[in-house]
Amino acid sequence: MDAYQIIRRPIITEKSNKLARLYNQYTLEVDRRASKIQIQQAVEEAFDVNVVGVNTYIVPGKRRRWGRRIIHTPAWKKAVVTLYPGQTIEGFEV
Repeated sequence: MDAYQIIRRPIITEKSNKLARLYNQYTLEVDRRASKIQIQQAVEEAFDVNVVGVNTYIVPGKRRRWGRRIIHTPAWKKAVVTLYPGQTIEGFEV
């Protein structure tokens, strides 16, 4: 897979901004089929940084109401990528 097929979008929340500021960790939504090694290579290729480690987990889908119907949102994979000190990913609001 291409690096831009693995990385879907950055997750920009208060918690992810705090992780980026304090621990140099960035949160991304990634393809569910991607392994930690593939995620590491994709981040290094796309953002030109060096990755220390990758933590991943599957965020379960939620139950939603749509009128009278009950639907389920799809599950997705979240990756928290730790970079070496002094390196940053541009585009994250820190």
